[in-house]
Amino acid sequence: MTTTADFSRFSLNTATTKKWTLQEAVEGCVRAGIPSIAPWRDRVAEIGTDSAAALIKDAGLRVSSLCRGGFLTAADVDGQEAALADNRAAIIEAETLGTTELFMVVGGLAPGEKDIVAARGRMTDRLAELVPFAAEHGIRLVLEPLHPMYAADRALISTLGQALDLAAPYPTNVVGVAVDTFHVWWDPQLQEQIMRAGAESRIASYQICDFNMPIAADALLSRGMMGDGVIDFATITAWVREAGYTGDIEVEIFNQAIWDADGNEVLATAKNRYAELVFPHA
Repeated sequence: MTTTADFSRFSLNTATTKKWTLQEAVEGCVRAGIPSIAPWRDRVAEIGTDSAAALIKDAGLRVSSLCRGGFLTAADVDGQEAALADNRAAIIEAETLGTTELFMVVGGLAPGEKDIVAARGRMTDRLAELVPFAAEHGIRLVLEPLHPMYAADRALISTLGQALDLAAPYPTNVVGVAVDTFHVWWDPQLQEQIMRAGAESRIASYQICDFNMPIAADALLSRGMMGDGVIDFATITAWVREAGYTGDIEVEIFNQAIWDADGNEVLATAKNRYAELVFPHA
């Protein structure tokens, strides 16, 4: 490990240590000297939002973000109302946990649907309905573009440019965007759009993990530890730095082998890779 590495911006997204409870993840961060955590809502729900907030605060950690809201593309009225209710609940959870950032995976096509234009229209409409509630509670909705292979079922936003266009009508402290290396590394306009995001004060989060080859049988599990795949972390991290982002850098990895490994060893490896591949350029 680079002995001069500074981990003050390092954050553990709890998806990386999936088998750990929230308490175990908090304790793991404390042992590893990791100052920030980004919990997923299922882990928070297991002990309740108030208890989760107290657990994290008492451990001296900060919450870099909450994962996740979104899935705004339901075609039926009942589905739309359920999505709005769930996202309002997520906004309250984020506020209670003490973070201002709520990740939004916007959703894909409705079951059996092929009209992607209509689905994107519903996504836009639902976001507009959520913005006033988010603003009232001091929460920023963080639009996350996902790799195009997830467009059909998870996210009709595939590029940072799309996310910025969707965010454009709203205040920067209410709608932002995420730069997740796994999802955007391939974009030929990535540098331009990261600079645009910085100029527009929209970068709400920088998430890191690698893009492993070959693609896993379950494409969701193709994320890898930094350095194990094809992503140029030095270049992308430098672009994010040049765009003015100084916030937390979250490690978020969906990978069965990493989930099966000892969580403490995972954190040690993640810190080593961060020190080698990310920190020098951040």
